Amino acid sequence: MKRLYMLLFSALAFTNLQAQNKFNLLVGTYTNTCKSDGIYVYEFDSNSGEFKLKNSSEGVLSPSYLSVSADNKFIYAVNENGTQSTVSAFRYNSPNGKLTFLNKNDALGADPCHLINDSQNVIVANYSGGSIVVFKKSPNGSITPVQQLIQHEGKGPNVARQEKAHVHMVVFSPDKKFVLSNDLGLDKIFIYKYNPNSKNEMLTLKSTVDVKPGSGPRHLTFSKDGKFVYLIQELDATLTTFSYDKTGNLKVLAETSILPKGFTGGTGAAAIKISPDGNFLYVSDRVDANAISVYKILKNGSIELVEQQSTLGKGPRDFAIDPTGNYLLVGHQYTNDIIIFKRDKTTGKLTDTGKKIELCSPVGLIFTKI
Repeated sequence: MKRLYMLLFSALAFTNLQAQNKFNLLVGTYTNTCKSDGIYVYEFDSNSGEFKLKNSSEGVLSPSYLSVSADNKFIYAVNENGTQSTVSAFRYNSPNGKLTFLNKNDALGADPCHLINDSQNVIVANYSGGSIVVFKKSPNGSITPVQQLIQHEGKGPNVARQEKAHVHMVVFSPDKKFVLSNDLGLDKIFIYKYNPNSKNEMLTLKSTVDVKPGSGPRHLTFSKDGKFVYLIQELDATLTTFSYDKTGNLKVLAETSILPKGFTGGTGAAAIKISPDGNFLYVSDRVDANAISVYKILKNGSIELVEQQSTLGKGPRDFAIDPTGNYLLVGHQYTNDIIIFKRDKTTGKLTDTGKKIELCSPVGLIFTKI
């Protein structure tokens, strides 16, 4: 009997271990350039790098960026469609990957490109609209019409790209007391106090931080300890390191360029992510570069270049690191694939596995629990 119990325990432990190494990969796509159903859900094995399609949405218009609720029950998506853009809510059944459309509402601004959510609100960055909008959540996970709209005003020195405000990201501070927002058009980071319980003033401006004129701040990420912020600037490939304190203050510590020495082609820096262990920083660059730069994060927050790796495709607008840190997956907007790289946890370096997911215009990648 004791032997039987041991066998059953071992089998159960093995099953649990297998389950812990499998995740869902959700992919948001553009639907106006090739055939796409919108959002795709793949099961991904972080031991082997193998994947299989589980489900997809039906006829969702250009859900380019996605955000999952903390309880893993709802997915929120921007629907990029010029001045007709919307934001959508879906019920999410993670075991089978099924997405059930709940509702959508007008984004009140052109081309939303990024969003975040917590238990009460969904906060969205409108790129072409140059604004931030906040939706309240209903008990069933759906979203109300916009309850707050904040319009940015101004322009930057790059006449072609900074003719007006272009809000490119919203992100919670680690303690959720602030929301930081990058404006590519204004070369500023806006820092808002966050009041989640308010009816229509969830965000109130605390301060702004100027970055290098013409650099075009796009995305940022916090260090694992919350003491540093790393910002990638799209227009000139500058990577800026800030110190951050709990009162919501940013201070520039260092600047570097993600461009290789002697590089003369076009640049369009895109996504910036930190490995699950907090030890490495990854930044993607598009246009002619089509590469990921890998940096080691030192204890004082400074960074050291490890390598620059071709993403093996064109238009690496987003990438995601699986929760175990074993793999990094890069979505290519223009070559219509997701390249799967093995990640060395000790060195941070990337190696092509030869595996790739082929689908139309992948531009937003997130992992969730199953």
